[in-house]
Formats: sequence, structure tokens, C-alpha cells
Amino acid sequence: QVQLVESGGGLVQAGGSLRLSCAASGRTFSSYAMAWFRQAPGKEREFVGGISWSGDNTYYADSVKGRFTISRDNAKNTVYLQMNSLKPEDTAVYYCAGRMGGSYYNQVYEYPYWGQGTQVTVSS
Repeated sequence: QVQLVESGGGLVQAGGSLRLSCAASGRTFSSYAMAWFRQAPGKEREFVGGISWSGDNTYYADSVKGRFTISRDNAKNTVYLQMNSLKPEDTAVYYCAGRMGGSYYNQVYEYPYWGQGTQVTVSS
């Protein structure tokens, strides 16, 4: 089992950047596929990007492709989301999620482990 804690959210102007971090507890982090999801007020939680356990494979929602980059440091038990060229529509609570093994999972129900979320607000 793994526990996840996100950080790095905040208020930024449109066009700006933020880097989110997700720190994981447990010795099996390197075996977990990880992902970022987000949820805006009144909307369903949606997939943002994912990364395989090794970090070799990454995949993104079309809405963030080319602007966001997901990475991980297994030695630090941490996964990151670098967000560039932010838009007001990126405003949401961002969640880190994990599951044992595999890759290319982009559905909420496929991830049993979740962090508490961090707020990202992009002003126009």
C-alpha cells in the first residue's frame, strides 16, 4: 500500500508555470504506475497524464499535451507534474494517483490510491 501527498499548487497568471509534486510513502513506489487527475468545480474528475513504473512511458490527455510533463524520481519516491503555458481552464484541484504495475491507465476506477489534492488556480 502507498500513501500519497501532493504539494506545489497555488495561484498563477495565465501563461505561467507551476510544478506539482507527489510524495509517496512505502518501499514499493518504484513498482507503481502513477498518474495525475484534476477536478474542476461541478465537473467530473479527469485524467491529465500518466507514467509507467520505470518512467519510460508517459501519456497525456489531449488538452494538456505539449504543455504538461510528468516525471518521476524513484529514489525520492516522488512524481512530478510540470505545467507550462497555463490557461484559466486548467484551474482545478489536482490529484496524484497510483496503482501497482502496468501503464496506460487513464480511468479513475483503475487507481486505488489517491492523494488529498492540491488547488491550482489560473487567473486570466
